[in-house]
Amino acid sequence: MRVDFDPESMGGDAFYRFLTSVVVPRPIAWVSSVTPDGAVENLAPHSFFSIASTDPPIVQFTSIGRKDSLRNVEDTGEFVVNFSPEPLLRQIRDTAIDFPRAVSEFGTAGIEREASRHVRPPRVAASPVVLECRSHTTLRMGNSTLVFGRVFLAAVHEEYLVGGRPDAERLRPLTKLGGDQWGTLGEIVHLSRIPYEEPQDDI
Repeated sequence: MRVDFDPESMGGDAFYRFLTSVVVPRPIAWVSSVTPDGAVENLAPHSFFSIASTDPPIVQFTSIGRKDSLRNVEDTGEFVVNFSPEPLLRQIRDTAIDFPRAVSEFGTAGIEREASRHVRPPRVAASPVVLECRSHTTLRMGNSTLVFGRVFLAAVHEEYLVGGRPDAERLRPLTKLGGDQWGTLGEIVHLSRIPYEEPQDDI
């Protein structure tokens, strides 16, 4: 027997907790940004993250409410998505704290930064892959804002490449589950797609 969960009767916060327990695992965009004057560098994980387009290359993360990442992107038009690997779990968790905008998570979490090539926000030096982005579009939807960023540069530490592409087993991606649960890669299954073939008339 199924148990029904009605968003109208549960309310937003309760159904948010339900949804984030069902839509799993979710990749984590570890977003770095800067204030308009460049004085404060922000770093925060966003687990509502995906690819929006491949040509042009556009990625998307969602800010629930008006978080510092969103404010900085709106004000500067720039951000970096830093890949979130399993070995950096503690630092990623520590940057999820709701610090005031004037506080840099790079400093509070002791995270080494490196300069980006095309945008002002710094990269996380230890992140295996970084995507330097400029804002393409923002879209308000309910209590959230979807941030779409065009990727102008992707940079990968060479030890994570196999055959010229980033390798999942080497990257060890970290994902978000429900509540305080986090997910790791686990077993990888290799299964090729089956191509569709038009039936041939018998001769």
